[in-house]
Amino acid sequence: MVALKTAGEIEAMAAAGAVVARALAATRDAARPGVRLTELDEVAHAVLREAGASSPFLGYQPSFAPAPYPGVVCLSVNDAVLHGPPSHYALRDGDLLSVDCGATLDGWTGDAAISFCVGRTSAGDAHLLERTEAALAAGIAAAQPGARIGDISAAIGRIARAAGLGLHTDFGGHGVGRTMHESPHIANDGRPGRGLTLRPGLTVAIEPWFLAGGQDAYLVDDDGWTLRSADGSRGAHFEHTIAVTEDGPRMLTGPVARPLAREGGPGPRFC
Repeated sequence: MVALKTAGEIEAMAAAGAVVARALAATRDAARPGVRLTELDEVAHAVLREAGASSPFLGYQPSFAPAPYPGVVCLSVNDAVLHGPPSHYALRDGDLLSVDCGATLDGWTGDAAISFCVGRTSAGDAHLLERTEAALAAGIAAAQPGARIGDISAAIGRIARAAGLGLHTDFGGHGVGRTMHESPHIANDGRPGRGLTLRPGLTVAIEPWFLAGGQDAYLVDDDGWTLRSADGSRGAHFEHTIAVTEDGPRMLTGPVARPLAREGGPGPRFC
């Protein structure tokens, strides 16, 4: 069942989204060579505590997971791209880090993710990051009232295929509201004009994740959480929670650190 939100409920989600944005920005600022992932988790946790928010990640256990999630952020390094639990791994110069964060405030939830390099950025990583972030912007721009879920999926997949990047549709965008994961599912590739019609009041997270090696395959670590590329290539992940409005898509979790790259068409409306 897809629940449409009122204007007041969207404002409440924007407040939760602002906490997510602050947590991601603080985590990015703290990510330096030598810093352990557990330290970054505590940085994000401190932001949530200060805001009076809770984490929808901490203790979350979907059907595929062997144990509850142990942190407030997902921290995925290099060939890991999704769901990496905080560990004692110390960041190194040139690591590609993806940070996924959620916050629940007054019963409403926001969810967003960023990826970036710690220290030096190679040309290959820069290309992967730029194209993945551009796909997020394209997916958001496609979230117009009267459009279809497939229009978002197609906009994302088109950028990955043109850039020779791998993707997978098992994990992708999703509805957000009272809980972190609601209907509908938004695959990161698909055919335009298909699927649910987008109506004002729909709130979703759009989240492309691409693999530099070009293969559409991933592996799951023994921890049951971490997804990494099957070919060992690096991955990137970007995400924002948005609301479909009469005026177009409204971003509820950003901008986090810098404006999104635009891919033509009407861009998202920043809150």
